[in-house]
Amino acid sequence: MEYELWMLLIFPLFFAMGWWAARLDIKDLLSESTALPESYFQGLNFLLNEQQDKAIESFIEVVKIDPHTVELHFALGSLFRRRGEVDRALRMHHNLLDRADLDDEKRQQAIFELAQDYLKAGIFDRAEQLFIELRNTSYAKPALEFLLELFQKEHDWRKTIESARQLQLVSGQSYAKKIAFFYCELATEEIKSDNVSLAREHLHQALIECPVSVNATIMLGDLAYAETHIEEAIELWKGVESQDAQYLSLVAERLLAAYSALGCEAEGILLLRNYLVNYHSIDLLNVVFDGVLKYETPASAYLLVRDELERNPTLLGLDKLLEARLLDVPLDKRADLEMVKDLVHTRTRNLAMYHCGHCGFKARKFYWHCPACQAWDSYAPRRDEESGKPL
Repeated sequence: MEYELWMLLIFPLFFAMGWWAARLDIKDLLSESTALPESYFQGLNFLLNEQQDKAIESFIEVVKIDPHTVELHFALGSLFRRRGEVDRALRMHHNLLDRADLDDEKRQQAIFELAQDYLKAGIFDRAEQLFIELRNTSYAKPALEFLLELFQKEHDWRKTIESARQLQLVSGQSYAKKIAFFYCELATEEIKSDNVSLAREHLHQALIECPVSVNATIMLGDLAYAETHIEEAIELWKGVESQDAQYLSLVAERLLAAYSALGCEAEGILLLRNYLVNYHSIDLLNVVFDGVLKYETPASAYLLVRDELERNPTLLGLDKLLEARLLDVPLDKRADLEMVKDLVHTRTRNLAMYHCGHCGFKARKFYWHCPACQAWDSYAPRRDEESGKPL
């Protein structure tokens, strides 16, 4: 391939241009670094050495020398809030908002930070006002998320539902399941106020939002049972199977009581036996065991547990088997068996817990709303041993 002479001159020309551009960048960098106050570099040094208090004081000095360092104002304000120094964070962000030269984007950022300060300080009305102000800005999604959290803390379920709907539109994510829970909370409040008809409306709305809302179905069954509409309550609770069968353990005791109220104990026990065969659950086993023991015989209760243990061997099942066996053993031969049962029961205490999948909080009671982390629907209706959780 032949080359023209002028083409050979391009390479040293490009090299010279690159060298000159690099020189310009270095000069700009040096001029910028020399323009920064010494306190700035001292602050960085303190941060690198994990001396946070001294770093803050150095950065505050920079802000005093050069009040135009907007990003440093934001950084300091956030740092104050994280450290619990909310008053200083509020002052920092208020100072930013008072500046006439702040552009719209930075002003929105300052409002967002200030709203978080008020939330941290527990001044909820001011926080709410500022987050609402941001609903039509680029901060709409995080602002609505904070509003959702705030309204839940205040138990203002109507505003919570409204915020969840808006967040659903902004984020493109479904909040239907959470909205159903919020309607159930509204229904709970109405039940406490004896507004049963309005409570029922909220529960039906919950099922419109989320047809598989087991909580709403259980509550509707409870309302029907309280009004002595026993057959209706039974049908509602049986509907849990088609929604999510793992929650049948939550309605098992209710179903047995309803069938007993109709004088149909045998039919109720048969239904629960079938559930137990198809959907293994320690809680379901306990309810069926108590029913068989009450309406049949100790021997039948023992056989029930033994058959279930053969299908699904668990330590919790073994504990129940030993309990059943003790019912049919003469008093003079119980000592050894009771000792074994006590050892197994002690070993299984930690296995008989419900477990929050969000924060890990353990409880003996089932919760729809975790009391530790406030997450919704984070508990599976199964004990730790059934879920494969370690001791």
